[in-house]
Amino acid sequence: MKEEFVISGKTNRPPTHPGAILKEDVLPELKLSVTKAAKELHIARQTLHRIMAEEAGVTPEMALRLAKFCGNTPSLWLRLQQNYDLWFAQKRLKAEIATIPTHHVDLHW
Repeated sequence: MKEEFVISGKTNRPPTHPGAILKEDVLPELKLSVTKAAKELHIARQTLHRIMAEEAGVTPEMALRLAKFCGNTPSLWLRLQQNYDLWFAQKRLKAEIATIPTHHVDLHW
């Protein structure tokens, strides 16, 4: 299994949407059309187009497909999507989140 590295830190630049990685890196590297890639992923071409246009996110089901297709892990694709979504949510809710008190809870699972 390939090792994955997580880079963290605050940035003013939004994380890259996983669809942009598919569009700019994966499909060109594989020399595949959207139609061919969608067929291999067993999804509609429009679904792949929406992800690549950053109009739709990567779901757990899609992460499983992409991981098999790219030879990596579903968690990689989900983390890419999560980082993208969290960055925009933090920007959108910054003022409201600042008004919520912090309580320290010791959870033992």
